[in-house]
Amino acid sequence: MAFRVTELKEANMTALEPVPGHAVSLLPADRKWNMIWNDEFDGDRLDETKWMYRLNFWGKPHPAFSDKGVHLDGQSHMFIDLVREEIPEAPGVRFSSAHLQTAEMTFDNPKDTTGFWPFGQSRKPLFLHKYGFYEICCKLPHGGGWHAAFWLQSPCIGAHPDPRRAGVEVDIMENYRLYSDGEIVCGNGWGGYGKDSRWYGHFKFPFAETPDGWHRYAVDWRRDGYIFYADGKEVGRQMAPECPVSDVEQFVLVSTECHGYLRRLETEAGMLTPGTPHPNLFKAWPDTFEVDYVRVFDPVE
Repeated sequence: MAFRVTELKEANMTALEPVPGHAVSLLPADRKWNMIWNDEFDGDRLDETKWMYRLNFWGKPHPAFSDKGVHLDGQSHMFIDLVREEIPEAPGVRFSSAHLQTAEMTFDNPKDTTGFWPFGQSRKPLFLHKYGFYEICCKLPHGGGWHAAFWLQSPCIGAHPDPRRAGVEVDIMENYRLYSDGEIVCGNGWGGYGKDSRWYGHFKFPFAETPDGWHRYAVDWRRDGYIFYADGKEVGRQMAPECPVSDVEQFVLVSTECHGYLRRLETEAGMLTPGTPHPNLFKAWPDTFEVDYVRVFDPVE
């Protein structure tokens, strides 16, 4: 995957408090905004009317996706923990973590009929939307071997030759390069995940810690393109016609993923065998991804 190196640019943003008593959002000041969906993670358990767990990947159970390790602290914070479990077979330890989403991708659903249809029944979407401003406030994990992400996906990405109709993967924040290169990644991919896949629409930018450790990552999904933000600064743009703009509803993901289970990752000793936990997981555990809020806004027309 080719990345474009970008610097954080000052942006004209305004701070708004859409939920009294909770942290402010940083929104583009060129328009007025109306919050249409959010989770402040109040209470003592995950609101499963807003989130479902992603447990399958391409029709099979993912060995490192879990419905364990998610908890709320009663002070409007959600934690996605790195889960370590002892297993009888080699290598003796399995790491996993939660992958939360507001709907699901059709291709993930395991086949559940004897007929020719290759996909299983989909769960009822909890939240699908198109266009708008999508924002997370979070503290990133402290160690490598796994990563956190905030992104958008369509239920049918790659299923139509025109990505405007099939959807565009929008990676608002991925931190898998943070511990090796000190960088955060954002940007778009389209055309599915095979030979039609296009992944040159990504940026990397240097990570800068904040005094309190909280970070706001966001995308402004407009009809003419996508503008990405980190802590109120613009970090990149993907605009039409260079980048197709999805015109279908997509779902929100707040996810983590343990490395080594589906990818062949390079280490100093060579290549890891698929299914082997990355060595850095043993160094990182215990670790957690902390989220203050997730919010979606529409511009006021």
